[in-house]
Amino acid sequence: MLLNTPEFILFLQHGWADNNQAMLKLGRRLVTDTTLVVAPKLQYIQTWIGIAPLIQCVENIAIQQMAKYADVPIKIIGHSMGGLIWLELLHRHCHWHSRVQSLVLIGSPVGGSDLGRMLDPFSLGIGIARDLGTNRKAIAQKIAAVIPTLIIAGDIGGGTDGTVPVESTKFANAQFVCLPGLSHAVLRNHPLVASTILDFWQDSTIGTLVVFDDIVQRLHAVPGITDGHWRHFPKARIAIALKNGGTVRIWRNLAGVEHVFVASKEGQCLYAGFVGWMHVPNLRQALEEIKQAHAL
Repeated sequence: MLLNTPEFILFLQHGWADNNQAMLKLGRRLVTDTTLVVAPKLQYIQTWIGIAPLIQCVENIAIQQMAKYADVPIKIIGHSMGGLIWLELLHRHCHWHSRVQSLVLIGSPVGGSDLGRMLDPFSLGIGIARDLGTNRKAIAQKIAAVIPTLIIAGDIGGGTDGTVPVESTKFANAQFVCLPGLSHAVLRNHPLVASTILDFWQDSTIGTLVVFDDIVQRLHAVPGITDGHWRHFPKARIAIALKNGGTVRIWRNLAGVEHVFVASKEGQCLYAGFVGWMHVPNLRQALEEIKQAHAL
């Protein structure tokens, strides 16, 4: 039992269709009884309906705990949607930033969940799909510019952890670590995840600093773009041969969804994304601009 003022407050937040048990186990791997661990358990049914009440719930708990220990620093870990909840809170409460020693996002679809976009392609508000499909990279990179931030992704093959594409987890200004072979659910509480977090707490420069080149930034700016996985990359045809030896490739599936890939000169997929029917003209315009700026 915590008897004295804690060394720091560790906020752990679970994600969609989950409870807080795995996150509590992760917390026990990370800290001793000198730390106050706060892991809110959200209503299971509500995690299927919408994110706003979930944000409000976590916000109320965070305000209460931070007021109780007004001078104690905090560390934050969010898995999947739990990371999105904390991005929204840190975006709302800029005055919290000075207290946050680190932010760790585990398998969080910051660029928007591809599953969410497919279930609600027109953002009509079909359950939680619209909230999960929202692109939060702009606010995430602003937060990461002032708070040491670590992205942990899993990859079971094809650039996905089985639920969230690796590309969707990435945003500028953060450190990035990909753990091969770990699925989305396994990432919640795995020894490699715990050791990676502990290493980051010791040295906030571990991993690779996320920096996007001009081509990927142009694609990120396309309305309706959603980061995707790499499984369809071999099917794509070369649309633009780049000055750096790389290529931009496109592929359209049977449903008319346009996929775009950026490849290195060695033929390795560096970026994958897709747009729905209504945003194909926007993608084509961006490709033409990329061609003018970067083609051979």
